[in-house]
Amino acid sequence: MNQTPRRARQRAFCIAALPQQESLGELSELLRTAGVAVAGEMVQVRERPHPNTYLGPGKVREAAEAARACDANVIACDDELSARQERNLEDALGLPVVDRTTVILDIFATHASSAEGKLQVELAQLEYNLARMRGLWSHLERLGGGIGTRGPGETQIETDRRLARNRIAALRRRLEHVKGTRSVMRAERERAALPSIALAGYTNAGKSTLLNAMTGSDVEVRDRLFHTLDPTTRMMRIAGRPHLLTDTVGFIRKLPHQLVDAFGATLQETRMADLLLHVIDASASETEQDSMRLAVERVLEEIGAGERPRILVLNKADLLDPDAHHELRTRHPDTVLVSGKTGEGLAELSERIEHELRYTLQPLELLVPYSQGSSLAELHDLAGDLHRQDTPEGVLVRALVPARLAERYARFAVA
Repeated sequence: MNQTPRRARQRAFCIAALPQQESLGELSELLRTAGVAVAGEMVQVRERPHPNTYLGPGKVREAAEAARACDANVIACDDELSARQERNLEDALGLPVVDRTTVILDIFATHASSAEGKLQVELAQLEYNLARMRGLWSHLERLGGGIGTRGPGETQIETDRRLARNRIAALRRRLEHVKGTRSVMRAERERAALPSIALAGYTNAGKSTLLNAMTGSDVEVRDRLFHTLDPTTRMMRIAGRPHLLTDTVGFIRKLPHQLVDAFGATLQETRMADLLLHVIDASASETEQDSMRLAVERVLEEIGAGERPRILVLNKADLLDPDAHHELRTRHPDTVLVSGKTGEGLAELSERIEHELRYTLQPLELLVPYSQGSSLAELHDLAGDLHRQDTPEGVLVRALVPARLAERYARFAVA
């Protein structure tokens, strides 16, 4: 017996006010990731959104009719709305209204798995909702201890706002502690002095797949936006030398400032890397690739990583036909075309990484006594292409090692 397909619990009608007509494909993908079906969309071409209702009054009426016609039960906006715009739109449309920031925060809340990630998402949500609070946070009263938390004449909304501010302050203190813990972990890695590489790029560009392919790890990979929120660091070897490769949270157009601020400790991994691999989905259209590249570069500038050395990596080459493959090679000769899924181009990428990180290495000529076997073993591990010659006085070593480690072996230097 045929069963009637189950309808999505939420069906969104998407709206946007944009300087030019364009598809709302990215908002649709965000909603899909959040578990919301898209029932329809409407774009009004205007230089800037209406200050009171986001869309113009006439377009608001059209949107209300179109939303009813496609049986939508929520309105999704492609921009961040002010509290006034959100309230007026809800009154005019007769439906709940969510903006782009709300959708992204909801996705982050669903995907956050670590204690740090959950703290970061809660902080971003509270800061965003504080200005929009309309009696939504009364469940936080228990944090204030119940009786005695409300001052004389204090309204419910004032109580809720005060409780939210107290919670924000507590979350910031806990995140500072987490930031200190992460700094200790980073200091341990820096003491090892291994070259560090960070994968940066648009969300769902295949960074986690690339991490697995380059390091042999088995980090979970899913075809959805913002699957990776917490940075993941693994070791890989290039030319025999160990390197650290870190997968970071993906970027997106109009990334909410609340998330950029809340995920500051996470994004620190990108700022501190010796080299960035800017990963782009090669299977996207040229226009989409340009848009994604610019969005990532804007966020990198915003977080203070704009000046870091980088390699542009076009991933998902396995999804291209031969003509598209050749066209990308011709159009972007300075990029590296790879497939994290099949391994195509990874050898070329390793060569480019080795070339770019040459500045982090220093040539050394050392005479290591036979009694210093541990130092010799460490050099073998760090140098990769070490050349050695046994002599009566000890082992004569010529090697390239990370410059930050050179001082460690200064006592063995050959004058």
